[in-house]
Amino acid sequence: MNIMRMNSKCCVWVVTIAVGLGISGGAVLAVASPFQNHDPDYSKTKTYQQGVREGKDDHAHNRDHSKKRHFKKDEDQKAYEAGYQKGHGN
Repeated sequence: MNIMRMNSKCCVWVVTIAVGLGISGGAVLAVASPFQNHDPDYSKTKTYQQGVREGKDDHAHNRDHSKKRHFKKDEDQKAYEAGYQKGHGN
C-alpha cells in the first residue's frame, strides 16, 4: 500500500511538471512573437522596382552593384537595396 501511494505521488508530480512546462513554453512563444523580424513589403514602391531593374541589368552584364544609389529617406534606401538584391539574384 505504501508503494502505491508513493507511485501515485510521483505520477502527480510528473503530470504537474509536464503541464507547467507546457504552459510556460506557450507563454514564451506568445511573448517572443512580437519581436520576430518581419520585413516590410517594398514590392509596390518605385524605388524597389528601380532596384530590381538595376539588379537584373547588373546581373545580365556580370557587374557588381555598378550604380551606388543614395536616397534621402532611409525607407527608400532599404526598398532599393531589397529590390536590387532580388533583381541581382542574391
